[in-house]
Amino acid sequence: MKKNNKTPGKSHPPRRSQLSYGKSDKDGFIHRSWMKAQGYPDHIFDGRPIIGICNTWSEITPCNSGLREIAEYVKRGVWEAGGVPLEFPVTSLGETQMRPTAMLFRNLLAMDVEESIRGNPIDGVVLLGGCDKTTPGQLMGAASVNLPSIVVSSGPMLNGKFRGRDIGSGTDVWKFSEAVRAGEMSQDDFIAAESGMSRSRGVCMTMGTASTVSNLVEAMGLCLPYNSSIPAVDARRQAMAHMSGREIVRLVQDDVRIKDIVTRNALINAIKVNAAVGGSTNAVMHLLALAGRLQIDLQLEDFDRYSRDLPLLVDLMPSGRFLMEDYHYAGGLPAVMKKIGSHLDLSAVTVSGHTLGEQIEEAECYNNTVIRNLDNPVTENSGIWVLRGNLCPRGAIIKPNAASPALLKHTGRAVVFESIEDYHTRKDRPELEIDEHSIMVLKGCGPKGYPGMPEVGNMALPKKLLEKGVKDMLRISDARMSGTAFGSVILHVAPEASAGGPLAVVQTGDLIEFDGEARSLNLKISDEELQNRLRRWNSHRPAPTYKRGYAKLYIDTVLQADQGADLDFLVGASGDEVSRESH
Repeated sequence: MKKNNKTPGKSHPPRRSQLSYGKSDKDGFIHRSWMKAQGYPDHIFDGRPIIGICNTWSEITPCNSGLREIAEYVKRGVWEAGGVPLEFPVTSLGETQMRPTAMLFRNLLAMDVEESIRGNPIDGVVLLGGCDKTTPGQLMGAASVNLPSIVVSSGPMLNGKFRGRDIGSGTDVWKFSEAVRAGEMSQDDFIAAESGMSRSRGVCMTMGTASTVSNLVEAMGLCLPYNSSIPAVDARRQAMAHMSGREIVRLVQDDVRIKDIVTRNALINAIKVNAAVGGSTNAVMHLLALAGRLQIDLQLEDFDRYSRDLPLLVDLMPSGRFLMEDYHYAGGLPAVMKKIGSHLDLSAVTVSGHTLGEQIEEAECYNNTVIRNLDNPVTENSGIWVLRGNLCPRGAIIKPNAASPALLKHTGRAVVFESIEDYHTRKDRPELEIDEHSIMVLKGCGPKGYPGMPEVGNMALPKKLLEKGVKDMLRISDARMSGTAFGSVILHVAPEASAGGPLAVVQTGDLIEFDGEARSLNLKISDEELQNRLRRWNSHRPAPTYKRGYAKLYIDTVLQADQGADLDFLVGASGDEVSRESH
């Protein structure tokens, strides 16, 4: 296949690195001389592409703990293709480790990446990420600079194992925890499962947010094929990293930038892939934020509109049975995209130099149980449903393939928790008035309210209901949900409670009506009563918890969920030009 993503007639400007390394004056002396302290010879600065390797490696981000090694393989490819690799660190966000939530810091990472790329003399960048917020943050920052870019992910860890069976990251944690609380699993067994779940470096091996995002990156053409599924410890990931190093040099030579790859059609391809693979609801937040950086008109409704005709094809936890290792061996995303090819824009360009259609032309599926055919899906309902109504005037979402079909149309009595602390305090009290027909409502967990919009929307059910055998209930919040989680959970209610949205005034005992087919979510009180409650709430609006630092900046400027929760002053781009010298 002929590589053809060079833009016809496009004039290629001088390499930006030469504005620093190509001068023969004092400034050029300074830029080159201090770099030579690392042992670089003269000819390194003769105009060859300077490639930044943006690394989110960290020992406190277990998912990304293999990226220090992966960087070395990228460097091999860059050197081989005639470029100069220069590795630099940025903020690393360990989803399982950071408090109050890694999402609070996604935009901080994006700022770090953007300014590191713009401020340094590099011509292209390789983004090394993996853990949930690292890749989205890197993409957002890189998009606002718009240099040639390619993603290399850390890859999924090996399948978890416990007593002769596979267990999945996150998904089985939620199941085991509920089983312990219901008296169905011993505490000793619960602890024993802990060591078998995470058997290697890499991201969650379920279709959690990390694996979802890497699938979307592949669907958008920003990485080489199989980047989303090759296990982290498989030698083929090292080889792919090497080849990615080669490709970034070519992308610089051809001046192919992020905006040449990520078009509106590429984003729509990603939305459709998200439906087919059973991807995380967090895809909504990250794609909306990325579109905002690229100034592409992508709306919340687009996630529903473009996924309605696609069923769930990948039988993978949390929506199915298998794990990422099985997915890769079955053919990975290229096999999925070939099966849904009639729904995709196959003319989309990719960083490989081939169109998406050319890239998947020879893909094969080796296991039709793991990756189903369109006429034999895991479920017919997939993708993201976008809800509207007086409880969510700016939208809310639900992942239908993770929900109980019987609860996709439900009216129930609200049981309200005013905060996450209130929920933890009261959920297991015997006197809590709740049954399986109730609707659990959690407030104060949106972008401003927590702050940072944590993954607490899949509230654990009250112990007394678990002991009765109840496995699912309708739950509503302004929070997010882990990509590894499941259940009938309505998320991202906007505006959030802390911004004065209607969710703020829901009271225990109110009736709430949810109709999935109609895409509606309504609080069953009169408009007059709703407005009176909102006026009373606004007259006693609580003060923000944080008074200084990044958290205050975040609370003051963060957008709502329907806009991707970016900071308002970061939407759009500043480009790659820096006109002033530093000396």
